[in-house]
Parts: sequence; C-alpha cells; structure tokens
Amino acid sequence: MSDEDRSRVLSATQIRLIGAVDEAMYSSFRSQLAASPTEGALVIAITTLGGNPEVARAMGDDVRLLSETGRQMMMVGKSAVYSAGATFMASFPIKDRYLTANSSLLLHERQMSKTVTLNGPLRSCTAQLNATLNEIKHSIEIEEAGFRALVEGSDITFKELQEKAPRNWYVGAEEALERGLIAGII
Repeated sequence: MSDEDRSRVLSATQIRLIGAVDEAMYSSFRSQLAASPTEGALVIAITTLGGNPEVARAMGDDVRLLSETGRQMMMVGKSAVYSAGATFMASFPIKDRYLTANSSLLLHERQMSKTVTLNGPLRSCTAQLNATLNEIKHSIEIEEAGFRALVEGSDITFKELQEKAPRNWYVGAEEALERGLIAGII
C-alpha cells in the first residue's frame, strides 16, 4: 500500500466501533454516522470478538445503501474482526477492506443454542419441530450468502470457506492479503 493510500484511509476514519456486535454497537454506529461528514470517503474502524450476526447485517445494509449513493465506504479491521465482525466486513467490496498489522479474522458457522420442548397434540409437536428446522435452514441460507459475499473476488472459494468454517478458521492479516480478502494492511 502506498503512503498516500495509507494516509487517505487513516485520515478518513470517522466511525470507530469496538466491542460486541449488538444493539449498543448499532446505536453507536448510527450516532457516529449521523455526526460524520456527508461527503467524501468514510472509513469505519472495527474491533470485535463477535456478536449478533443480524446486527452486523443491519450495519452492513446501511453501508450498502450509502455506497449506492456513490459514497465510498471503507473498513479497517483492528486487532480482532471475529465472527459477526467478518459478517459486517462482507458488506464492503474487497477494494475497500483493510486490516491493521497483526489483526486477524475469525470465520465460522453460525451458532444456535435452543431447547425445543414438545408439549401438546402430536400434530402441533410436528409443527414445532418443522418451525425449528425452517429456522435452521433459513439461517444456513443467510450464512451462505454472507460467505459468498465475503470471498467474492478473492482466491478463497465458497467451498473452501464452507469446509474450514466449522473448525473456526482464523485468518491473519498477511494471509487475508495474500488470499485477496482485503485490499491492504495498514
């Protein structure tokens, strides 16, 4: 990365997100976004050990909608961009993704912890089980769409990510650059 590009990215950082990807982070994101300049490149720095993937997708939708207006939106991952942080990263094109040196990504499957209690007539028990199965199937579809967006344009295939995700794939900044997941290391 050239010194000029590095300076441009660093000087454009307007939004800083740290901590769990949750409703509080989304609120902070929206507040910082409202207070940021309305023109020019906007850089969002994020450090997270993960959190709610649906909140990450909502923040990603905001990024996508702003990008559609012609505004350049960039992301800098600092230290750890784990789990839902990688979901958020997928909303940026590779050319607008950066990691700081010694940062890492954690790519894994969505998690679920749910107890299904069957109680009542057998047909209603079947309906309860089908509802849970539908929830799982829908979550897998969302996960796969996010995985495809994350690796699109890199030399990592969707199949490779699918195979490594169940074992918690940690990707360091150097590997992310070598594999084409990011535009540069800052």
